Amino acid sequence: MKIDPLPRPQDSHFYEITGSSSSFSWVAAVKSWFRSKELPASGGFGDIYDVAIIGGGPAGSTAATLLARAGRRVIVFERENFPRFHIGESLLPFSMKAFTRMDLHEKILRAGFMKKFGGEMFGSCSEIGNKFYFKDAYRSQTEHAYQVTRADFDKLLLDHSAENGAEVHEHAMVEAVTFSNEHVDLSIKRNGSSQAVRARYLIDASGRNSVLGTKLGIKKTYDHLQKLSIFAHYDDVSRAEGIDGTLTALIRGIDRWFWIIPLTAKRTSIGVVLDNDTFRKSKLSAEDFLEQTLAEQPIIAKRMTNARRVSKVYVATDFSYRSTKLHGDRWLLAGDAAGFIDPIFSSGVFLAVFSGEQCADALNEVLDRPRKARRLFPRYERTVNRAMDIYLRFVNAWYTKEFIEIFLAPRDVFGLPPAVNAVLGGNIGNSFAIRWRMWVFYFLVWLQKHYAIVPRLTLVPKKEDAADMVTSETASA
Repeated sequence: MKIDPLPRPQDSHFYEITGSSSSFSWVAAVKSWFRSKELPASGGFGDIYDVAIIGGGPAGSTAATLLARAGRRVIVFERENFPRFHIGESLLPFSMKAFTRMDLHEKILRAGFMKKFGGEMFGSCSEIGNKFYFKDAYRSQTEHAYQVTRADFDKLLLDHSAENGAEVHEHAMVEAVTFSNEHVDLSIKRNGSSQAVRARYLIDASGRNSVLGTKLGIKKTYDHLQKLSIFAHYDDVSRAEGIDGTLTALIRGIDRWFWIIPLTAKRTSIGVVLDNDTFRKSKLSAEDFLEQTLAEQPIIAKRMTNARRVSKVYVATDFSYRSTKLHGDRWLLAGDAAGFIDPIFSSGVFLAVFSGEQCADALNEVLDRPRKARRLFPRYERTVNRAMDIYLRFVNAWYTKEFIEIFLAPRDVFGLPPAVNAVLGGNIGNSFAIRWRMWVFYFLVWLQKHYAIVPRLTLVPKKEDAADMVTSETASA
């Protein structure tokens, strides 16, 4: 089979860095040029890429932007054409520093994405919830994040990486990956032909169907977190005025939970997450199931009195998993390729951007001093695993009834609410001040299970409330 060299876009040469002048490093660019002559690239290239990245989602595009801004030669392969639909529409404030590093805030604001100032949680048996604002988190450094439509947001990130000097190829499928002591060879299927690329290192950010995860058989699923999301977009969902109208609402039911995410001044994402088996046993279509389960929730039904669905009903598997290994001699896993821990606390995009940033920083050092890989690659794996561990513990607690009972009865003892708020905002650092407070919070959740230190909740919506909503909607119609 003839393998053709991958054509290089006219405006993507590695020395044509289009990021801000302050982010461009002539020293790094010169180093990159000399390194590119050390080994011939396969398929006819006369040089070699520093880093090849599989996947152009938030993890891949973050790594590509930061590496390109450091003067590295980066090539990205994305199997789809952007924009494309994706779930995961709520961001966390601890991603804001990474966006600042990438000079992204101006573009994000220009795109019209809504600022998000916090969240609100409810038990489905009561309309009394508990709001939290990011500005009140322990040692908060930013008061907001963003609510985004992922199709537009992901395209913005990928386009930004190309504008900063990364070479981006969409609708490009990685067919094979081969490792040697000095480089990585990739076979790419694009426009009906196979093409070859060589790079010094590889980042696999190809998502849940990870190329390397599948090849190496390193994916481990969590059997107790085999969830399913059913959701749609709606216009004219009622919401509060001011910053309270930007809050993500989470409603905890007895065997499921719901989200309400304001996306624009008019549009809202609403969905339900439950066990896959529960939906399957209902024998309902996704459309009928979503309509029925939303109507049964008074908190949601009240907000949807004048709402109309403006998208199809989507179904997405939320099967939580981890890769048992996140690095090799010449590769790193990032984003959903590294792992996915339930959608409840909006950790998906946060962990993708976080791991993409950590990847870029590690590889930027290793490209200059390859021996550092022995220390930096394992450290990268520990850092990302620690972040996923923090969310896994939070998620496991969320799926106990006692979590929402404790959360909805906050007491400002030992500064617990600001610490929990900080973790909800993406603070997964090693701060002892947060760690010991979170240990106390989890202890209270455990204690609640045995001794009822706060009022018990049924988490079952009151039927008369739901019936009143239906009657009201019928009368208004």
